[in-house]
Amino acid sequence: MHDGLTPLSESLDRVIRGLRGSDRRQVGGVFGRWEEIVGEHVANHVQPVRLESGVLVVEVTEPAWATQFEFLSGGVIERLREMLGDVVERVEIRVARRPRRSEDQA
Repeated sequence: MHDGLTPLSESLDRVIRGLRGSDRRQVGGVFGRWEEIVGEHVANHVQPVRLESGVLVVEVTEPAWATQFEFLSGGVIERLREMLGDVVERVEIRVARRPRRSEDQA
């Protein structure tokens, strides 16, 4: 652009890369279409939290889902490739931390 102006799309890409590590199309595709990619049932228990350098970090609701998603992750990566291209090379799974209940603290 002229006069040192940067197109808004480039600025958005830089901001999103800083937040999640990929450009807006990749982040929007993975995060915006997550339920379509993995299905409603899985999406209720597994959510993407970050996409950086080909690594998709997902958070699961409980440890059993970490095991389950480990088995599903290869198929999810293939589905992502079909739908979005080579966006994700591997998946890292984390169990969500739950706030302690008041009776647990007593």
